[in-house]
Amino acid sequence: NWLDLQDAGYIATVQCVQVWCPMTAEFYNDYLAAKQSKARQRLLYINNPNKFRACQYLMELHEQRGDKVLIFSDVRFTLEQYARNLNRPLIHGDTSNEERLLFLKKFQDETSNMNTLCISKIGDNSIDLPDVNVIIQISSHFSSRRQEAQRLGRILRPKKKSTGRFNAFFYTLISTDTYEVKYAIKRQRFLVDQGYAFKIIKDMMEFAIKDTLIYKKLKYQTKKEQLELLNRIRGTDELVGEIDNDDDDSNVLVFSNE
Repeated sequence: NWLDLQDAGYIATVQCVQVWCPMTAEFYNDYLAAKQSKARQRLLYINNPNKFRACQYLMELHEQRGDKVLIFSDVRFTLEQYARNLNRPLIHGDTSNEERLLFLKKFQDETSNMNTLCISKIGDNSIDLPDVNVIIQISSHFSSRRQEAQRLGRILRPKKKSTGRFNAFFYTLISTDTYEVKYAIKRQRFLVDQGYAFKIIKDMMEFAIKDTLIYKKLKYQTKKEQLELLNRIRGTDELVGEIDNDDDDSNVLVFSNE
């Protein structure tokens, strides 16, 4: 039983959090207008600017605590947007082994300033990062419970430190009033069935605005920034919203001590 192992200190004590991110008016209008294309709708709700702001806030908050953060997305277009805007390294299916090894080495180095890594679904089960204690899930493979278990497993290693009851955090960011909610509920049930502590945050910006230093850093605060992102998505082939093809075993790094 996972909870028995958790109580005995053999695995981390995880807080699972679902963060609700309302769609901006312009993004939601496009979402409704794209009802004939699930791929286009998916691209819109995954790239919701309010989801980005929530992610950036959580990243900054945990980096200040000295935590190690993985930002997951199955969609490469989205992952590239996040990595560029957050100025954080990125690993996906086409990243060379040399780059992967370099990023992973820096990420695990306690003296390095690299505390966050953006990663596609290759991070579900092909890397060993024992010090990671925070996952921020931007997008997932629909309602896959297998993937939920794999990603949760990234942060289950016993942790050296604890600043409270929980020493690991698993955030899932959800664009409300979209199909993403249906998928998230099914994944949530898996975590609840396993007995994990689970909570919902309905307005992350209520917390963010109280932290002035972080709040000032957040991107997509203005309508202009949000519309610029929307126009990039409008001009993008909807197929970029499909799952990143990272299943090539030749690109997978396997660590034997996982």
